[in-house]
Amino acid sequence: MNFKVIDRDATHVRPDYEIRFIIDDDLTNCTDRELLKFQGFETGAVCDLPSARRVYVSIKNSEPETLRIAISKVMKKIATYNIKSVKMPHISASATSQGGTEAAMEEIVSALSAIAEGFVLSSYSFDQYKSNPKPCKIEEVYVSVSGCDKMTAEAALKRGKKIAEATNYVRDIVNEIPEVYTPQRMAEDAQKLAEEYFNVKCQDYSRDYLKAQDMNAFLAVNQSSPNDPKLIHLTYKPNGEAKKKICFVGKGLTYDSGGLSLKPTASMLTMKADKSGAAAAMGIIKAAAELELPYEVHAVLGATENMIGSSAYKPDDVLRTHSGVTVEVNNTDAEGRLVLCDCLSWAQVEVQPDYLIDMATLTGACVVGLGDYTSGVIGNNYDLQMEFKKVAELSGENYTILEFNDHLRPLIDSKIADVRNSVPGAMGGALTAGLFLDKFIKDEYKDKWLHLDIAGPAYVGDAWGYNPAGGTGAGVRGCIYWMLNR
Repeated sequence: MNFKVIDRDATHVRPDYEIRFIIDDDLTNCTDRELLKFQGFETGAVCDLPSARRVYVSIKNSEPETLRIAISKVMKKIATYNIKSVKMPHISASATSQGGTEAAMEEIVSALSAIAEGFVLSSYSFDQYKSNPKPCKIEEVYVSVSGCDKMTAEAALKRGKKIAEATNYVRDIVNEIPEVYTPQRMAEDAQKLAEEYFNVKCQDYSRDYLKAQDMNAFLAVNQSSPNDPKLIHLTYKPNGEAKKKICFVGKGLTYDSGGLSLKPTASMLTMKADKSGAAAAMGIIKAAAELELPYEVHAVLGATENMIGSSAYKPDDVLRTHSGVTVEVNNTDAEGRLVLCDCLSWAQVEVQPDYLIDMATLTGACVVGLGDYTSGVIGNNYDLQMEFKKVAELSGENYTILEFNDHLRPLIDSKIADVRNSVPGAMGGALTAGLFLDKFIKDEYKDKWLHLDIAGPAYVGDAWGYNPAGGTGAGVRGCIYWMLNR
């Protein structure tokens, strides 16, 4: 999908379809006013007029998320039409920003980036296994702009497109079936990323390396899988001196049966999505390279399956981790934190970042507490949590801060080891999982670490907003916006 900036009165541009916004239900200057009234057009509505080749959408304001949602509503109507080009309404700064040129420019840039994101995200479909796929046919989007030079406008649209394409890249990984998407496949995709961008490097490590590094928690999860585990390390370096070094650690369970603590069938059905954290870290690397971010960005991915069999690790096992901390296993379905604890420990030693952020579909408790559409932000540094939430939510992703409680810390103590990997029957499962991970964060990294529990929004059964049913790419846009705007 290509985006083109045009003059406001570009009469030579004749798109196949036109989008028009109705702001605050004001139909005063609307060409099709009487028809919209007849059809009961109201706040939040979309009215498609195929005979006029126009579609109207009601919006309350021109905030970036409002625009993303509005475009997603339009795309639900016209994405499969036999049309190749559409024209957007004219974009300019609001009256409140007109007095300050810089503020007005920022408003326009944010709106244009959001428009591109809305179109690209809403056009996504995972249909490679369908006999009769119906992909979006729109190839060109024309946008007229004032209060902003053409080069800046084009750059803003390009930025939004790249962020959305990185998100769709992650959606493809998350949606791919477990028969196809093994740890080896994740390593291959990571190597392809490195081949695509000259400033991205990739190393992947197999079982022997994990053994040599005493990553025994990671290895235990993999014990009964026919597919070897992979520790994958991607590195993006900017052309000039990096402002900061940021490391994203991703949980990459390409399939999770629950192990001997076997999941019921209904809970197993979406477990191809348990690789969402690692996939998001890969998408962040892709976006960082495309956007030429001024940071050195690392992605450390723990890729494995958690399967059952005679060689499976067991409840009551004790594992000695990469950091030396011993873990009593009392639930083999609390496996993601076992992979993450070794990966986090390795990243602190090998990468030594300025900021360390892990992403994982870690707990059902987070979904119970926050719902399907919100990720939890957990850590020791409330100021960093607040900064991340405030800036990451500019992307349209939803985040809620979950604070540690010292009264919960003793719950993860073990009578026979340093810590146990779950707390049977206890409440606050998202926080106790975070407290488990905190055991593996060195003192010098305590205030530099965030844990993002993306279990809710990473994979949802029904489409919502500009997110399709299935994988959403949760975490990518929030983390990219944080790096762009912090």
